[in-house]
Amino acid sequence: MSKLVRVIDMQRCMGCRACIAACHVENHFTPGSPWNVMIENEVGVYPNVRTTFTTINCMHCEDPPCKTVCDAIGINAISKNEFGVVLIDYERCIGCRYCIAVCPYGVPQFNEKVESLYPGQEQTPYEAIPAEQRDPLHRKKAGVVEKCTFCWHKLEKAVSAGKTDRIGKDPEYTPSCDLVCPVNARLFGDLDDPQSNVSRYIGKKKAAQLKKEYGTHPQVYYVLEGGGF
Repeated sequence: MSKLVRVIDMQRCMGCRACIAACHVENHFTPGSPWNVMIENEVGVYPNVRTTFTTINCMHCEDPPCKTVCDAIGINAISKNEFGVVLIDYERCIGCRYCIAVCPYGVPQFNEKVESLYPGQEQTPYEAIPAEQRDPLHRKKAGVVEKCTFCWHKLEKAVSAGKTDRIGKDPEYTPSCDLVCPVNARLFGDLDDPQSNVSRYIGKKKAAQLKKEYGTHPQVYYVLEGGGF
């Protein structure tokens, strides 16, 4: 079975935000409820300072606290599938926001209202697609919590076609944010395959998980500033 993970190389990221734009367009998230955000930090001592960039999206934890708390209150709106992808069922979510409170990474976003990609303007042709013709993960609702899905609507096609070995390799089976990075700072693939791009990169660059002390075992790895071969 595949274990899908993402690697983000902070040594290469230049803060262009192409990944954020791609996520916005692919998943048409509400502007006030982003699925992918960038954090800028200034490091060094003046005048020798520089900026580092860290993109944060759902970590798709092996032991997701968001799912734990959702199950504990009996809502069961959050699931984790056999590929390790954590998803929210918008039809079951009641907007209690307990998942937001317990996430160590500040990932879940409460969608207070459904807005267009370009507020004050007409809907784009993509936005005008009827809800029943959309993937369930793209049927926007107010009053529910949303987050990154690893573009599951794309990965699911690979599963259905029996092409899970092409995930992270073929554009149609790869999360859009990982496709558009102009400096190849993002990789996506199967960690259980020792020859995959992510497995080899994690080993070569000593990529690490964030906030491991919480015991969440996130499936997003970072090549941190100051790391090496």
